[in-house]
Amino acid sequence: MNEYVKVSSKNGIAEIEFFHSQSNSLPSSLLSKLADTIKSVGNDKNSNVIVLKSGGDRTFCAGASFDELISIKNKDDGKRFFMGFANVINACRQCPKFIVGRVQGKAVGGGVGMLAATDYCFATKFSSVKLSELAIGIGPFVVGPAIERKIGTSSYSAMTINAEKWFSSDWALNKGLYTEVFENNELMDSEIELFTQRISNYNPEAMKRLKKIFWKDTDHWNKLLEQRAEDSGILVLSDFTRNAINNFKNK
Repeated sequence: MNEYVKVSSKNGIAEIEFFHSQSNSLPSSLLSKLADTIKSVGNDKNSNVIVLKSGGDRTFCAGASFDELISIKNKDDGKRFFMGFANVINACRQCPKFIVGRVQGKAVGGGVGMLAATDYCFATKFSSVKLSELAIGIGPFVVGPAIERKIGTSSYSAMTINAEKWFSSDWALNKGLYTEVFENNELMDSEIELFTQRISNYNPEAMKRLKKIFWKDTDHWNKLLEQRAEDSGILVLSDFTRNAINNFKNK
């Protein structure tokens, strides 16, 4: 199946879905389209609430595309790549509408950052999370602010340092990364449908003002995430990181 970002809308509820055949890992092209789509739907007067989801069954998002990471040749290319995740997170942050996350399976690295950037997040029991960046010589610099905002410095540090550990959906629920966790997709989707139908009828102006309150003290993130992307773009050029990525790909 070809990679895509697509939108469907009904009764004030817009669903943004992304997909990539390699466990929903995200190359620059998809990240750019996803950020633009979030901005566009956020400005659509016919949509009152957004659901952010991915295609497939047991993987929400495997993070960055390793094929593209290993092909980065200079720090400018590196910065451009990592700005992809920065732009998605900032698009979620600046969107005037509530974004509801639907996480059907595992999330790694940038995928954890994206679900952390939603305003209310549903998941299944299969949705364990991992920040593996340190294990390949970089770090979750770009996605870190979104994750730390949700779960706090201590839990974010634990995930960052223990870079090869999968943290369970129960752990993520307890720390505030997820809002609700379900046994399977069917139960989760049923609740998402009821939930979004309900909140889509709320006052859009009230939701817009609340969203600004929820995301207070993040106005500096445009510059912060750009600097983090630049730092990541430099680190990804190191021999350590290149060797680590190649070793991972060859497993």
